Amino acid sequence: MEGGAGHEPVLRDVVVELLRPGRCGLMLDCTIGLGGHAEALLSAAPEDARLVGIDLDEGNLRAARDRLSRFSSRVRLFSACFDQADTVLAEASEGEADAVLADLGVCSMQIDDPQRGFSYTADGPLDMRMDPSGGTTAAQLVNRLDEKSLADLIYQYGDERYSRRIARAIVAERRNRPIERTMRLADIVAGALPRPAAAARRGIHPAARTFQALRIAVNDEMRSLERLLDKLPVLLAVGGRAVFISFHSLEDRRVKNAFASLAQGGKAELVTKKPLSPDPEEVEKNPRGRSAKLRCIERIA
Repeated sequence: MEGGAGHEPVLRDVVVELLRPGRCGLMLDCTIGLGGHAEALLSAAPEDARLVGIDLDEGNLRAARDRLSRFSSRVRLFSACFDQADTVLAEASEGEADAVLADLGVCSMQIDDPQRGFSYTADGPLDMRMDPSGGTTAAQLVNRLDEKSLADLIYQYGDERYSRRIARAIVAERRNRPIERTMRLADIVAGALPRPAAAARRGIHPAARTFQALRIAVNDEMRSLERLLDKLPVLLAVGGRAVFISFHSLEDRRVKNAFASLAQGGKAELVTKKPLSPDPEEVEKNPRGRSAKLRCIERIA
């Protein structure tokens, strides 16, 4: 997760230390974002090291291309979902990577653009698609799903204990007119929560969990992550390392279990026994990175 130009990506120095770019020939950034991590890795890598970057968001790819322009032919960027990383490497005529990075956070530039529909604090169309060129929008989900399905989605992907109350309120409101704007949905969710419960969240917006759940569903994030994790053994060279940065328990649990399975199967070793998080100084500079958890694994023969 990172912001605009000049903003440091979360846990940048830790990522560089663990992925050891000085030993790398090929690096794979599955979520290039604005290119902050990639820039740091390339700066610390040998001059003949290459990086393949992937992102679904064309705006991110343009920003990353500009940021990494000084590395010219050493960088190749592809518009794709990260679960297609094996296909991307084949298209790039590359084999296994010596370093694989997946920063699963939403880019701050996406959150800060009201037109993308990720924010519950700024009004915009209720979209939330990482790839705006196609697929189901959040507005379509909240206006089409039946009450039970909507409640289940909010509970499963948002860990929201008041999911049934929220779903009931959404269905009641959409009978009057479709819910198509982010602030209207945020107000509906906030109004559905008991006041003591909303107050007890200590600065966390009442709609945060519902918006997270919708974003995950819109972009099929959990199944995409599982597919990427399943492909790690064919993406990562022996002796290479993979770093995954997650931002909520649903992601971290899947990464933890996949890494543990690879270690138990003798295919990898855990480099981080427990997840690493930003220190207080970094959180002060980048509050959105406060929930980041980093795990690292090394591929063995």
